[in-house]
Amino acid sequence: MQESRRAELSVKQERAVLVGVLLPGEDHGGESPLDELERLAGTAGAKVVGRLMQKLPQVHISTYVGSGKAEELRDLCQALDADAVLCDHDLSPAQIRNLERITERKVLDRSELILDIFATRAKTRQAKVQVELAQLEYTLPRLTKMWSHLDRHGGGIGTRGPGERQIETDRRIIGRRMRDMRRELATIAQRKRRQVAGRRNEFTICLVGYTNAGKSTLLNALTGTDAFVEDRLFATLDTKTRVWELDESHRVLLSDTVGFIRRLPHHLVASFHATLEEALSADLLLHVTDISHADCYHHAEIVRNVLAEVGCGEQPILHVFNKADIARPTAEAGLLAAATNEHFRVSALRGEGLDPLRHRVLEIVAGREARITVDAHCASGRLLAWLHEFANVLTTTRDDDRLVVEARIEPRHLPALRSAAGPNDSIVVHEAPTPCSADGVR
Repeated sequence: MQESRRAELSVKQERAVLVGVLLPGEDHGGESPLDELERLAGTAGAKVVGRLMQKLPQVHISTYVGSGKAEELRDLCQALDADAVLCDHDLSPAQIRNLERITERKVLDRSELILDIFATRAKTRQAKVQVELAQLEYTLPRLTKMWSHLDRHGGGIGTRGPGERQIETDRRIIGRRMRDMRRELATIAQRKRRQVAGRRNEFTICLVGYTNAGKSTLLNALTGTDAFVEDRLFATLDTKTRVWELDESHRVLLSDTVGFIRRLPHHLVASFHATLEEALSADLLLHVTDISHADCYHHAEIVRNVLAEVGCGEQPILHVFNKADIARPTAEAGLLAAATNEHFRVSALRGEGLDPLRHRVLEIVAGREARITVDAHCASGRLLAWLHEFANVLTTTRDDDRLVVEARIEPRHLPALRSAAGPNDSIVVHEAPTPCSADGVR
């Protein structure tokens, strides 16, 4: 009896029908146009029970798909007992209203679905503010149609004025809330910039890539940590930064960021600008691509375009082809490999192929080091111990009670090195740090 009651109280999984319009010149890469929308629906917790596609020269102005297809969609929803209709493009309020009237089902467009996923994934205050701002920016231009039942065209005594007043009231409330959100995000951005400035002597690396490419798994594999990992889109919304020990004397800060996606809504990109601050200031980007995906080349192109949009188009990049253990030779993978001057095939889940990547990053970091000469007294134990722990000692020459040490160190260590030196010790910096370089496609 108790088990049957638990079953009755269980939450019903929404059944969704996917709808898409295939427009001229739209590039879906090597996958079916609705495949990504199905993954988004699964991430949002829906069960996809049907699909409907229509090829049109342009989206139908009133019903998204043609009127005949809209009726076909209604019949399909009834036959499959669907709860919702998910559309692969952004819809106007009129299109949503008309489709809901025809199908008698809830209708969501692509942006609203992504926003719903982001809202469930947001954990920190920053992520929640960013998602709320994006939701308000999505809602504001749709207020008029939302209040169509109370506007002056709705008819009826007593409905016309209040409807107009309610719209204006809502606009003021949302506008005020958006200003508050932007101020809070500006404060967060300032704090982020201070954090980044505090790491100016650290070598920073940022993981970027298409959503679900395995960035968090790679972060865990390289740093030995346990950042949250899930085989779903947008598992990570908040930037995570960990220490990556390259060898006994070199370390870098490695950050994971939100994944990108095809047709990522522009207001989401703008709202998450503070989250992408790590990528903007990074010394090196690791572009992680799921090489096992049938559409890997197209995914890499999308990431490149979004990076250019947020101002990271000129950052040094190393290309990491993840999930190589399950990848099969495909035309897409071959094109991607040919388009990158330097790439590393790895399996972050199995920990395979990580050493060549680490050695290459170590080369880049070492190329940024400063060459120094330290003239120290033999009794300067603290300074000499510090050199052997944190610097790459090249040569050591002894002259009576003096030691001359040639070494290379990271810029971040220079202040600590000078603090360890005694009054009779001297430090000469021969080379200024040089910016890192990495081959790759921009």
